[in-house]
Amino acid sequence: MRIGRFVAVAAVALAITRASGGAVQSHSQGSANLAAGGSPSQGSAVTGNATLTAVPGIKVGHFTLSERPTGCTVILAEGGATAGVDVRGAAPATRETDLLGPANLVQQVHAIVLSGGSAFSLDAASGVMRYLEEKKIGFAFGSAHVPIVPGASLFDLAVGDPQIRPTADCGYRAAGFATAAPVTDGSVGAGAGATLGKMAGLNRAMKGGVGSAAIELSDGLIVAALAAVNAAGDVVDPASGRIVAGARTPDGTGFADARVLLRTSPPRARPGENTTLGVVATNARLTKTQAMRVAQMAHDGLARAVYPSHTSNDGDTIFALATGAREGDADLSRIGALAADVMALAIVRAAKEAIGVPGFPAVRDLNR
Repeated sequence: MRIGRFVAVAAVALAITRASGGAVQSHSQGSANLAAGGSPSQGSAVTGNATLTAVPGIKVGHFTLSERPTGCTVILAEGGATAGVDVRGAAPATRETDLLGPANLVQQVHAIVLSGGSAFSLDAASGVMRYLEEKKIGFAFGSAHVPIVPGASLFDLAVGDPQIRPTADCGYRAAGFATAAPVTDGSVGAGAGATLGKMAGLNRAMKGGVGSAAIELSDGLIVAALAAVNAAGDVVDPASGRIVAGARTPDGTGFADARVLLRTSPPRARPGENTTLGVVATNARLTKTQAMRVAQMAHDGLARAVYPSHTSNDGDTIFALATGAREGDADLSRIGALAADVMALAIVRAAKEAIGVPGFPAVRDLNR
């Protein structure tokens, strides 16, 4: 591994974001195929946009505090979307997830907020609420509008100055940057300070980030995912079983392999400092119960791509959104299975597109 090169790359990336006032706005960068490096035999990537915003009605915006780095990622559904959630990790930092229970009153949400900064930064959702209220979007109550904005945060305080954290203003600005253009992947937004592969200790971890993937079937069904990967475990490509990014060997040049580490030595990942957050979206029409089931099935993709996952050290959480733009009965099993596929692909892409920072090299740094 050439440490000097990865530090230089990181410095250039930070300089670019500082020049733009610390904000990173989503922009067009469509993937050539479903997996950004390979596609399954069934289905195809959405033409020109293989990311979460391939689902009509979904917008995504990032805001990055490059001086640490950290940030937040906002997924807008301004027209409303049926939502569900499934929390599998034992150390979550979440907001308004109880509201998504099938038995509870509100049927649709207007945004999901993912952020760094641990529980401190759940307040980023307040900024998104302010942004939507200004546009008179939300649950109507007389002349008032109450936007429904669940969220979740990941722990990235070990990267840079932990006093620099996403705030309500970050959420507001990320919402303002939200666009239907293809999602920007990598070390931006909620993934700006994300790390992964901490089973051998933080000093042998790597840089994580945000990734997205989508698939459209011939009948018009679209299923897409976005993930912010800050996992204790390694990222594994389900197609090959090979490690994409993870705990490094003592010399820093290769992978120690968490599957081996768990069998030979006690894990060194610290409790509560890890989490993979995800959002899956579809244009199908679902009930809240069905959306919750899709979120549950999407966790299968997380488990395929992150090893180990759903540990007592992680706060793994996946939200599901259904816009209902595609009419007709929904095949729940099909949608859930595809949600797992695109979630795994989004996680792999997050690792591949990450940019290293001092102390945490990215995949691209190990390959040089």
